[in-house]
Order: sequence, then C-alpha cells, then structure tokens
Amino acid sequence: MNRMPQAVRALLIVNIVVFATGFLLPDVGGQLVMTGALWFPANDHFGLWQVVSYMFLHGSPGHIFFNMFALVSFGKILEREWGASRFFIFYFLCGIGAALIQTGINWQEFNALHSRLIEAGMTPSGISSLLATGGGELPSDPAAKAALIESYGIYASPMLGASGAIYGLLVAFGFLYPNAKLALMFVPVPIAAKYFITGVLVLDLFSGVTGFSLFGGSIAHFAHLGGAAIGFLLMLLWRKRSAPPIWGMRAGC
Repeated sequence: MNRMPQAVRALLIVNIVVFATGFLLPDVGGQLVMTGALWFPANDHFGLWQVVSYMFLHGSPGHIFFNMFALVSFGKILEREWGASRFFIFYFLCGIGAALIQTGINWQEFNALHSRLIEAGMTPSGISSLLATGGGELPSDPAAKAALIESYGIYASPMLGASGAIYGLLVAFGFLYPNAKLALMFVPVPIAAKYFITGVLVLDLFSGVTGFSLFGGSIAHFAHLGGAAIGFLLMLLWRKRSAPPIWGMRAGC
C-alpha cells in the first residue's frame, strides 16, 4: 500500500533526472531552458511544445524539492483514487492550462506596455530591436524607460516548473478531502485542507495583483492560479460524471 504509484513515480523520476542533468552539466542545462522552458510567444525561442516541457524544468534545488514533495504527498493519494491514466490526464491538463493562462496575462500586459511605449514616441521596430538584443539606447523619459524594462522582463524571462500542475493537485485533494489535516513544517498546528488551500490561493492572488510576494520575485502567480482553476473545473466535471467514458477508467485503482 505504501509503494509509490506508477504515474507519480514516473513524474518524479523524469523531473529529478532532468534537473540533475542541467545542474551537473550547465551547458546542457542552458540548452534545456532555451528549448524547453515556456518563452513569451513573441520571443524567437518560443515553441508550442513548451506548454508541456516547461513542467519538467526547475530553477533551483529548493524549487524542485517543494514541487516534488507536493507531488508525492498529494499525488499518490489522488492516483490511488483515480488510477494512473486519469491522474496523468488531470496533471497535464492543469499544467497546460496554467501555461496558457499565464501566457495570456503576459500577452495582455505586454500589449498594454507596448502601447504606452508607442505613445511615448518609440517605433515598433525600435522596441523590437531593443527587446531582441537586450541592449541599446533607452528612452530618457522615466515612465517609458520603466515600461520598456518591464516589457523586456516579460519578453526575456521564461517560465519553468511544475507548480501549475501541483496547484491543480492541491485543489483536487482539497475537493476530495476538505477536512483532512495538513501538518506543515512552518506551521505548528495542523490545518484542514480546505482552509490551507484557500489561504494559499488567496495569497497567490494578492501577490499576482499587487506584485508583492512573500517568497521573492520571478514567481508566476497566475500560473499557480490557472492550474488551480483548471483543477477545480475538472473536479466539478468529474463530480457530475464520476466515470466518464472518455477516460475509460474506474473511480478507484
């Protein structure tokens, strides 16, 4: 019963192997990020496969540790509830949904910044050149300069990590076991899943809207929320169709 189920085990192994390869071979790691991380669509490095491949890349030991810890903690329970095939489908749909939602928000922000730069007197070709090269003469106007720097941050900062899919698992666990007590390493008192997961989502929403994050910058908060939203919608769908013919699965394994 304690043996790790096959889907969680496979995801864990692939994530660790990819991270270890990039960590031990920096040149290979750089190529993995260039090819597999999720880049902004206007960037030449962007590829459609990245909405899947980005989930297997992580930026630091802490990043992969917490994602894999959550994958094992919650994923093994969900896989035993659903079976491997249904678990895989849920995991990847949440991860892909997180990627698309974060990309859509980035696109909206980028276009708004681009319009401000045009209004400040910059040309589209000039903006594209500065973004593509990462260098050149910056505008003298402080507001335009700030908008250009923010645009470059969107353009040149790829997204990576399994967090979007993991947030989908968190929501599914809370949906199925709302009163399960979660003992957290940084909170001395066990907390019911429904309160803990709600609190995490509210914190992510606050950070995404305000830009203030307790855990530092460069966190794709809307990807977290996107994965959680897809997970919630899937759970609502599966509650109405407990054994949908499309999955061909039983409720348990």
